[in-house]
Amino acid sequence: MSQPCHMPHLSCGPGFRPISASSPHKVSVYRYKNESKIVTQHNVPTLNPGLTRRGLLRAGASGLAAIGTPLWAQGALSAPARGITIAQIADMSAAQIDVSKDFLIGARAAWADINAKGGVRGLPVQHLVLETDGSPASLAKAIDTIQGLPHCVAAFGTVGSQAATMASTQLQRSLPDLAHMAPWLHSTESSLPDNSFPIFASRTDQIQHALKSLSSMGVDQVGVVFGSPQDRQASLPEIERLTRNMALRPLVYPLHSEMQQLGASLHSDSPRVLLFIGATPELLALTQGIARQAQQRYIIALADVNVLTLQQSGLSRHSAVIATQVVPLVNAQAPVVRQYREAMARLYDEPPTPQSLSGFVAARFAFEALRQTEGTPTRTGVMAALQQRKSWDLGGFLIQTSAQRRSGSYVTQSMLASDGRFVG
Repeated sequence: MSQPCHMPHLSCGPGFRPISASSPHKVSVYRYKNESKIVTQHNVPTLNPGLTRRGLLRAGASGLAAIGTPLWAQGALSAPARGITIAQIADMSAAQIDVSKDFLIGARAAWADINAKGGVRGLPVQHLVLETDGSPASLAKAIDTIQGLPHCVAAFGTVGSQAATMASTQLQRSLPDLAHMAPWLHSTESSLPDNSFPIFASRTDQIQHALKSLSSMGVDQVGVVFGSPQDRQASLPEIERLTRNMALRPLVYPLHSEMQQLGASLHSDSPRVLLFIGATPELLALTQGIARQAQQRYIIALADVNVLTLQQSGLSRHSAVIATQVVPLVNAQAPVVRQYREAMARLYDEPPTPQSLSGFVAARFAFEALRQTEGTPTRTGVMAALQQRKSWDLGGFLIQTSAQRRSGSYVTQSMLASDGRFVG
């Protein structure tokens, strides 16, 4: 098989220094300038400044599994004397932390940049972050917290994808007057709640883009690997439909609890190209299994995979990963991407990633919606602004919505080559 794509090299910046938390066994409220973060700590190890993504992945299953259902501060946050409060829910479970962490960093950089330039008509924006452990009970507690904050005018940027899907449903039921903007929502669009306003391309759009790329390269068979039963249930019908329309032959592998074993079981007659639907830890395990056999494999992944984590964790020399992303390349020259790179370089020691750029774009979209309101933003005003405006230009990142299509459609791809180089 020929080299799948030829794209310019992606630039990288310095490494992130996480803010550490202490005092286990208590509910704490942290405020970082105009950001608040509510967390519950149950013997959670303090993050040290040198902790890498590889360390996060290694510690994720043990450290994060120790977190019980978070208890959320009751009445801990009062209305700011002068400002606007906007909430963000983040799934920090072991499966999602690599995506959620970067997405949050991008959102924080955006709000810090916005507030440094005057906020919304002179009012600072308080960015309230609610971290969950990925469980439905934890998510319900986060939404209960928002429900107890009448001064919170909107929610935005819920991450990861399963949390975003569940949050959209629960927010429609519990807070139908609260706009849910730019969630990391990669489900299909058919059942979107009226108060959800996604801007990123759906999972179906990403799969279609990836399969079209394969079809145009003359690939006629693709192996399909799912990271979890939920991934299989959500995506298999669309994959079967799309491959049928493109005359591609899918070989769907059974669900496997040990991805390394699945990777090691591939042989010379197995498809050279695999479509992987799942999270970063499962994909990393799959590539480690592929390292045990000598055949080169090309793995197509979606935006739920953090390729920088794969690079820093050590990718098999027998694997190249081509990942879709729902925002421009991080070295693009669009104004919003330049603004993102400048803010990240100024505020964080963290290399640019598609996920942190997505978080930055989500916050910029929320900012534009707040700016569209008349007077001081309210829940009613934000909802009206989102319902009335159908075209958004976020510094060169264009979003067109309609009654028929209520999400963005932008998809591109970048590649992590088998030698560890980024191509994009």
